[in-house]
Amino acid sequence: MTSSSAPLAIVTGASSGVGLHTTNALIKRGWHVIMACRDLPKAEAAARALDLPEGSYEIAHIDLGSLQSVRAFHAAFRARGRALDALVCNAAVYLPLLKSPARSPEGYEISVATNYFGHFLLANLMLEDLQKAKAPRLITLGTVTANSEEFGGKVPIPAPADLGDFQGLVAGFKDPVAMIDGKPFKAGKAYKDSKLCTMMMSRELHTRHHAATGIVFSTLYPGCVADTPLFRNAPPMFQKIFPWFQKNITKGYVSQPLSGDRVAQVVADPAFAASGVHWSWGNRQKEGRQAFSQGLSSKATDAERSARLWDLTCGLVGLS
Repeated sequence: MTSSSAPLAIVTGASSGVGLHTTNALIKRGWHVIMACRDLPKAEAAARALDLPEGSYEIAHIDLGSLQSVRAFHAAFRARGRALDALVCNAAVYLPLLKSPARSPEGYEISVATNYFGHFLLANLMLEDLQKAKAPRLITLGTVTANSEEFGGKVPIPAPADLGDFQGLVAGFKDPVAMIDGKPFKAGKAYKDSKLCTMMMSRELHTRHHAATGIVFSTLYPGCVADTPLFRNAPPMFQKIFPWFQKNITKGYVSQPLSGDRVAQVVADPAFAASGVHWSWGNRQKEGRQAFSQGLSSKATDAERSARLWDLTCGLVGLS
């Protein structure tokens, strides 16, 4: 199957971790993948290290923390005039040691800007491209730490995900504001909040666009990928202990290759054709367990709050 006839996916953050292994798993299923990455030499080195077949992938620059970069990426793709079969919103930054917020080029706190704003803009820009495909899907990586229906989402370190009344977004989300709820900056919580927003985004995309477009919008938690490069900015002791703890105590550990295969399942397999679903394999891994639809907290499923978050975000990313 040539790249022109193969189904086409864009995977953000495909230079390492879950994104890289999702790319590999999709290629093994016969897909062609655009690895959308910030660091192009890193992505090329990763693709070669994993021995991805030449012609099965290409690498394109995107910095999800920059709205201008997102628009440039989309414009380049649109110029190709090709349908997009799947968009995988995977990329994320996690910067738990920051004492003060880092900022995007637009002045927004970087975790929210990269993990949420960038994907929100990209998803909306790509809707027309997805509609050209026969059975398009837009898949977003969620996390247990932003779902208070599960134990991991209740852990108060540094605080559970909580968007408050969106006071920070209402205030414009620029210096001195760094948190969506308008409260003092907590780097770890900023990550959780951003991931809660992406899950709310997916459900709102489903509400607004599934019936009219046929696009499948879903989220997933592939399990605890405790040794992913996402944690490269965490304390060294955490990076050493956390994988051991997940493997031996919680039994929640999932390898990077398995996580990539699970994402690829949600992207490509017929069993995952339902829209508006959050897929999970559970917090304690069991051999042979099949994916199931995991309930989300009221924070993620409140329709009125999701619509308000959508409208505020549109204004901040320049879509309204």
